Amino acid sequence: MRILLPYGEGTIEFEIPENIACYTVSSKLPIGNTIDQSKLIDEALSNPIGVPKLDMVLKRSDRICILITDRTRATPNRTILPILLSHIERANVDKGNIDIVVANGLHKPMSRSELEEFLGSHIVSEYNVTNHLADDGDSLKYIGRTRFGTELYVNKVVTESDFKIAVGLVEPHFFAGYSGGRKLILPGVSGVRSIYMNHRFEMIAHPLADYGCMGGNPVNEDMMEAASMVNLEYTVNVVMGKDKSIVYASSGNFTEAHRKAVDLLSSMVCIKVPFQADIAITTNGGYPLDRDLYQAVKGMVTASRITKEGGVVIVVSECRDGVGHSDFKELASMYRDPYKILEYIKVNEPLRDQWEVQKLAQVLCKNSVILVSRGIREEEALNMNLMYASTVEEAFEEALRIVGRSNIKVVSIPEGPYVIPMPPSAR
Repeated sequence: MRILLPYGEGTIEFEIPENIACYTVSSKLPIGNTIDQSKLIDEALSNPIGVPKLDMVLKRSDRICILITDRTRATPNRTILPILLSHIERANVDKGNIDIVVANGLHKPMSRSELEEFLGSHIVSEYNVTNHLADDGDSLKYIGRTRFGTELYVNKVVTESDFKIAVGLVEPHFFAGYSGGRKLILPGVSGVRSIYMNHRFEMIAHPLADYGCMGGNPVNEDMMEAASMVNLEYTVNVVMGKDKSIVYASSGNFTEAHRKAVDLLSSMVCIKVPFQADIAITTNGGYPLDRDLYQAVKGMVTASRITKEGGVVIVVSECRDGVGHSDFKELASMYRDPYKILEYIKVNEPLRDQWEVQKLAQVLCKNSVILVSRGIREEEALNMNLMYASTVEEAFEEALRIVGRSNIKVVSIPEGPYVIPMPPSAR
């Protein structure tokens, strides 16, 4: 069986030997390149869910804050923002009263040139565009404490605005269930302390802090409460097809509009798998999500869901930006035993990037992971308890050696974390 694995902005081809049973997980997401992308956004804004149209609720005197995802997400901001801004300006809101905040969470902020490339130079020059800096205490305001105990510090530009709009991409998320909507507040524009508390060990360790889980997931429910406390009025959500074109858009009330997008996406990405794999071959979905190893943990978690205890996960990820986060690298390299890393996090939290390392360690306690990447040095991978191979062929040969038995079963997941494989036990 021939499989094509997204890798950076291209693909890698691999042939599964004919004598090996293989199942390929494929979402039901359509191809969106025949759909008028701008029309989808305009129709969503013209038909908001649970709230009136923007031109009916906004006033000229309102200070508007638009929250957008950072560059690690494939949100088509260049398509969405101009249409959203035109709807806002129909209410005679001055451009000077519109702030656009990049909800970086703990990710690296962008330079002006990067912002221009990301959003378009006309957006950056005509509007107040700023990066959220989670470590800048002076830029944050304390809002209160959630019922989960999270102390909520939020960007002052957001808290001081009269009307808040979150623009997000809805996709599977490995501990929040799905991205988009409320996630633009926490972690998007929250302070480092708030993010640490939402992502703390006991929250991430909860069995429902997983792909596709919303109800009963403490991470998600904490995020929802935070968004309510900040009074997030409105959200714009998009679902992307297999070609990363928009196939669905919703707008309106931050819970209802997001839920509508989640329900649609769930019906297309939760895919039943007939057996658990001895070897799973996955990706991180290609660029931009596979731009660093930090993000590539998502693909590993996806594959581990349907891989037997003691089985092997092969993850193919370009990682053009290397590891991505130095704290993640340091913590994941602390011990050669993932159980010791988990114990260290539990005893010594809060630690920056501990949630990513915790998820990685959970996978490594169950499976061996072989990384195929030209952006990561072999020594780096080995130090982080990963195995390393220069090609998929080499990785597969090593996986066969580790499994060490005949009649093995292979599952391939070319879409990586953009799909949620459901093992037989989860049906």
